[in-house]
Amino acid sequence: MSQSRVSSTVRQTADVSATPQTAVTVAAALAGALALAAFAGPAHAADATEKCYGISKAGQNSCANASGTHSCAGQSTKNYDGQDWKAVKAGTCASMGGKTEAFNGTGTPKDGK
Repeated sequence: MSQSRVSSTVRQTADVSATPQTAVTVAAALAGALALAAFAGPAHAADATEKCYGISKAGQNSCANASGTHSCAGQSTKNYDGQDWKAVKAGTCASMGGKTEAFNGTGTPKDGK
């Protein structure tokens, strides 16, 4: 067999074996993405939340504070700080004793939450 025939045969074999694996990988990734989108979409809409300032205890805030002194969840150092917020179900912040806008000072949450 000449070298050109061997090279051609090897190239064709490599191309053929890679194509089905690539197609399966792409199909699996697409199916996974669609399943995740279908599962996560409706649940997120049903669980709408809002930022509620002045109700989180030290170390129990949901994310960065309004004043910029920390940038992550769980980093608050004061109970009920008006600059730190906690994610709560939309429409429940006021009933918990919090405010939907950051404020200076300390909050007074109802029921010690």
